[in-house]
Amino acid sequence: MKVLATRRYPGPAFDELVDVEVRALSELTSPRPDVEALVVANEPVPLDLLPGLQLVANYSVGYDRLGIEELAQRGVAVSNTPGVLSAATADLTFALILAARRRIVEGDAYVRSGNWTTDWTDGFLAEELTGSTLGIVGLGRIGQAVARRARAFELRVLYTQRRRSETELGEYRELDELLAESDLVTIHAPLTPETHGLIDAPRLALFRDDACLVNTARGEIVDENALVTELVSGRIRAGLDVFAHEPQVPEELLSLPNVVLTPHLGSGTRQTREAMTRIAVDNILAFEGGEPLVTPVPERPKRLG
Repeated sequence: MKVLATRRYPGPAFDELVDVEVRALSELTSPRPDVEALVVANEPVPLDLLPGLQLVANYSVGYDRLGIEELAQRGVAVSNTPGVLSAATADLTFALILAARRRIVEGDAYVRSGNWTTDWTDGFLAEELTGSTLGIVGLGRIGQAVARRARAFELRVLYTQRRRSETELGEYRELDELLAESDLVTIHAPLTPETHGLIDAPRLALFRDDACLVNTARGEIVDENALVTELVSGRIRAGLDVFAHEPQVPEELLSLPNVVLTPHLGSGTRQTREAMTRIAVDNILAFEGGEPLVTPVPERPKRLG
């Protein structure tokens, strides 16, 4: 198969692709009927420029930006990379929780500025993590990994999702109840029509004063304008790895001390990214050999959780 990859994806598995061309989609200026498979990291697929496309090997768990409905109508198969990035994203979630809650980035800037002139600092008092209540929005693979890590921090865990499940990882709450009851809220739901704008202004108003919102899922799940307003007011804190219009970040956030910003690093470990490449390549090889896809995308995107 002729494969177009939007970048050279990390790991030795990428070298198993025999006929592969590395080119950003933005560089396509005319139709390429020869391309049969596309490796892309959850970007809109220009079907008008790829009329011979048979397979999209999505280098991501989320596929909300691919144009999944149109791909289905055209009979294009789609795979993704579930399961291998749960640990990395859960680790980053707690990194953001700790950084925002314990004001680590503020402290780092203070030291670098040269303003730390005594052996005692009382200007960065924060709330302890132990004993706090963590609310998890979406108890899928990543949400469960976060809940397991929460045990080590002696957190009380609440969760919400579309279907209540029997689990020892946390106590179920309806979304509004969870938001009002939690000191820390972390989002691990997929982006679907049902979850777009799920955390809007009225729901942000339910947050406790000095509560912390962490988002490593999709920026569009939160009403970004409403979140900026809350953060500018200083009433809550946040750790944000995703944004509504990446790579654009609202300018108002760049100078705020109560928000920690990272550039979509959820799966950003060498081990995870190489595992994702392995899965993408395995899907291409399976399709090429007439075998079922290893990790096919469901026909209909899942809802919350």
